[in-house]
Amino acid sequence: MKRIMLIYPPGKPYQRGEDRSQGNVDDSTATSIRACNDLGYAASSLKEKGFSVYLRDFQTERLSEEYLTEEFARFDPHVLMMSITNATIFRDLDLVAKLKELKRDLVVILKGALFFDPDPELLAQLALEQVDYLVGGESDFIVGKLIAAHYSSPGAVDLVKGILYKQDGGWRKTDFSCFDTELDSLVFPDRSLMRNDLYVRPDTGEPQATISTSRGCSAACIYCLTPIISGTKVRLRSPGNIVDELRDCYHNYNIRNFFFKSDTFTFRKEWVNRLCEEILRSDLAGKIKWVANSRTRPLDHEVLAIMKRAGCWLVAFGFESGSSETLLKIKKGTTLEDNLAAASYAREAGLKIFGFYLVGFSWETREHLRATERMIFSINADFIELHLAIPYYGTPLYKMALEEGLINESILGRDYFNPPAVGTRYLAFDELLAFRKHLLFRYHARPSYILRRMQDVLANPKVLLSYLRFGKKLFRQVAD
Repeated sequence: MKRIMLIYPPGKPYQRGEDRSQGNVDDSTATSIRACNDLGYAASSLKEKGFSVYLRDFQTERLSEEYLTEEFARFDPHVLMMSITNATIFRDLDLVAKLKELKRDLVVILKGALFFDPDPELLAQLALEQVDYLVGGESDFIVGKLIAAHYSSPGAVDLVKGILYKQDGGWRKTDFSCFDTELDSLVFPDRSLMRNDLYVRPDTGEPQATISTSRGCSAACIYCLTPIISGTKVRLRSPGNIVDELRDCYHNYNIRNFFFKSDTFTFRKEWVNRLCEEILRSDLAGKIKWVANSRTRPLDHEVLAIMKRAGCWLVAFGFESGSSETLLKIKKGTTLEDNLAAASYAREAGLKIFGFYLVGFSWETREHLRATERMIFSINADFIELHLAIPYYGTPLYKMALEEGLINESILGRDYFNPPAVGTRYLAFDELLAFRKHLLFRYHARPSYILRRMQDVLANPKVLLSYLRFGKKLFRQVAD
């Protein structure tokens, strides 16, 4: 039986399963690590096809490279699949080279958004000599088919969509033009191989599973990878299939908290209503809590109200900016009025709010930053994250930054806090970073904000330790 090793490698924790953002968890303010569902989906598919599987999230367990080496020698895999990020790619490739030294015939698969239909110029920057396959499409559908083809029908590898493989000394691409629509056909991520206690609800510390509810986004935001790597057509799982996965988590893994992974969760009101009604009719009614992302438009009171009844406790909005000009130029498809209305609707429904914001677009000046600052304090969300806009390879923002001469080095090996861009046309990177630090401190140090969080503690003492850890992390970041 062939042995397959699926890993997040040791090192600083990143959102390796979040191909569109790949967030730097330690240096972010309120970002929490999410479950390694990409590995879990691969494990389920491979086990179904008769392979022996080892799965480990070394980075989130804070395990060392030496420990990985020991586990690698013990399991002695035929295939290694690693989930990579733009920021960690060079370190990831160094690790691949070390493991290949230990087993020369090891088949290596790297998975990540970086490899979605890449240009040869990008691949030329990477030491890929020890790598056999690059997966840039939706790995959930791909990895099982790819490894099965590799061993049983090598000629069929070319039929596996969304990959690159070596041929005649170069890289050959397969079809990147279409996406699988049968989301219900996927076997649930194999949580028996995952350390579910590693992935927790940020406020209470309870285990929290990630449930992928849809793929794709019809929006055209210039900074986002989703329309590129998952398509512009929204593909939805059926409500019944989602509830089956929730029940599996609840009954088999004692998980009661969930993050519904979707860029456009509230986009189709009828589907949200059916899902919530399915939860309310199930044996999970009143027993689970969940979080979802939402656009600020389209959105209405009724959707948020039924989400609340079905167990939603927090909704996350990408408000992005307090500048009308910036919202227009980034093609967000929303307005300042939409942002304010969405926050108001959520509060009326009794939901907490997580606000995401971005600054540092090429045209932005200090006035744009001040406008976003005003919006942040006006909305007054329960939790916020403020990032510097990063021009991910393949996005319109990347092309714009390149044309304007704002990228002075490779985009590889960089993240929100060490971006490839030098800043905006008017603001240096250091000024943007200082703005972020000072705003986050002022926002969270307000007596009114601290009082609100203390009310949370009185309502649920479990959150006290999490809030203390958050405060310690925030002050450390501001002091750096």
